[in-house]
Amino acid sequence: MGNFIKNAKEFLIKIGNAIKNFFWNIRRYINKFKRKISDFLDKKKINPAGKFPGWAKALVYLSPALIVLGIFTFWPIINSFALVVYENYNMTSDSITGYTIFGNFIKVLTDESFIVPASHTASSAVINTLIIVFISVPISIFLALGISVALNSIKPLKGFFQTVYFLPYVTNTIAIGLVFAYMFKTQGGLVNQFISFFGIDASELSWVETNAVYWRSMFVLIFYSVWSSLAFKIMVFLTSIQGIDKQYYQAASIDATPKGRIFSKITVPLISPMIFYITVTSVIGAFKIYNAIVALFGVQGTPPGANYNLQSIVMYIYQFIDGSKEGQLSVAAAGSLILFAIILVLTIVQMQVSKKRVHY
Repeated sequence: MGNFIKNAKEFLIKIGNAIKNFFWNIRRYINKFKRKISDFLDKKKINPAGKFPGWAKALVYLSPALIVLGIFTFWPIINSFALVVYENYNMTSDSITGYTIFGNFIKVLTDESFIVPASHTASSAVINTLIIVFISVPISIFLALGISVALNSIKPLKGFFQTVYFLPYVTNTIAIGLVFAYMFKTQGGLVNQFISFFGIDASELSWVETNAVYWRSMFVLIFYSVWSSLAFKIMVFLTSIQGIDKQYYQAASIDATPKGRIFSKITVPLISPMIFYITVTSVIGAFKIYNAIVALFGVQGTPPGANYNLQSIVMYIYQFIDGSKEGQLSVAAAGSLILFAIILVLTIVQMQVSKKRVHY
C-alpha cells in the first residue's frame, strides 16, 4: 500500500511538472512571437515617434483575441440581425420568400409559450425566467455574502470549509441536477423522508415527477440555481473581504463597535464594487439559465403529465435552433435579440443605480 501511494504521488508530481512545462513553453513562444513582431515593426519604422499612433502594436498583440471574438461573438450577433429580417428562411436550401422587419418579432411576442400564457394555470418562458432572476439572484447574493463573512471569521478547518463550498463550481451541472432530482423524488427521496420525520405525510408529495404543481417544481429549480451559483460568489466575496485593510477593523474594535455595524459600515461599502459586479453577472447568468432545467426536467422543461412548462427564454430559443422547418432560425434570432435587449436594459438600470453605491 505504501509503494502504491508513493508511486501515485510521483506520478501526480510528473503530471504537474508536465502541465507546468507545457504552459511555460506556451508563454515562452508567445513572448518570442511578441518580440518578433516588435522587432519587425521597429525595423520597418512603423512606429517612430510622431509618425504613427502608438496603438498599432497593441492592435497587433490583440489581433488573435479579436479574431476569436469576431468569429464566435461578433459574427453571430451580426448574423442574428440579418436572420431576423428573413421571411421563411430555409437553412438547407439557403432560400427565403421575402423580407420582414417586425414579422419574426411579432411571432415571438404573440406566442403563448413565450410571454403571455394561455391560462392562469399555464406559464411562459418570460415569466419563468423573471421569477428565477428576481428570486434566485438576491437570495444567492445574500447567502454568499453571509457565508463569506463567516468563512473569513473562522480559524479551525477554514481550508476544509472553503473547499466544500467551492465544490459546486467544479462539479458537472448535469450531475448536480441528477442528484437534486433524486433528492426530491416522491418515493424514497431525501427531502420527503426529512419532511416525514416531523410527522407529516409526504408519501404523495411530488416535486419533479408526475403531478408536481408549478410552485413546487419552481422551488426545486430556484433551490438548484442558488446552490450551484454560490461557489463563484463566495470565492469573489471572500477574496474581496480578505483584501480589506485590517486597520479599519482594528479601529472599530477599539471603539467597541457592534459586529452588525462593522459589517454594514465597513465590509459592505468596501466590497460594494464586487457586489455590483456579482449582481450584474448573476442577473445575466440567470437570464441564460438552461442546463439546470434540462438536468431536472429534461429537454421538454416540464415534469411528466404537467399542464405547464418551466422553459426559460434560452430554452424557448433553442427549440428553433435546428432549423428543420422554414422560418425557425429567424424566429430564434428574434428571440435571442429580445433576450439581448432585456439584459441590456436591466444592465443599464443596474449601472445607473450603482452610481449611488457607497464605497470609500
